Amino acid sequence: MHKNFSHNVKVYYEDTDAGGVVYYANYLKYLERARTEALSTIGLSNTKIKNDFGALIIVKSCNIEYKKSAYLEDDLQIKSFVDSTSKTSFLMNQSIFKDEELIVEAKIHLVFINEKFKPVKIPEKILLDFKPYTSSQ
Repeated sequence: MHKNFSHNVKVYYEDTDAGGVVYYANYLKYLERARTEALSTIGLSNTKIKNDFGALIIVKSCNIEYKKSAYLEDDLQIKSFVDSTSKTSFLMNQSIFKDEELIVEAKIHLVFINEKFKPVKIPEKILLDFKPYTSSQ
């Protein structure tokens, strides 16, 4: 069984519409923050990946399903794991929970690219560090 990266966020006024409901695009921001914190969990950052490996991680595609709404001042938990990897990309599953109830599910296809925006092989160190968080071990 794989481990999950976990990140908590609180819904602020700026995240909501006039009715106090989280604006749909802000869930993408929450997911991005969770992916950044996931990198931090394994001792990496986007800057470190760029400096040490000459690579960037970009979103190629995103499939998101909104099941229930979140509201002003809700505390949310985002759980993330790597579903699968290829030579140059990986698919990350991310779920947002409110009070242990699933409210958003997302599948994010991420690609490693170089400074010329061409796909590059994922560094072996990163694959090894992700291994405990990967479902297809």
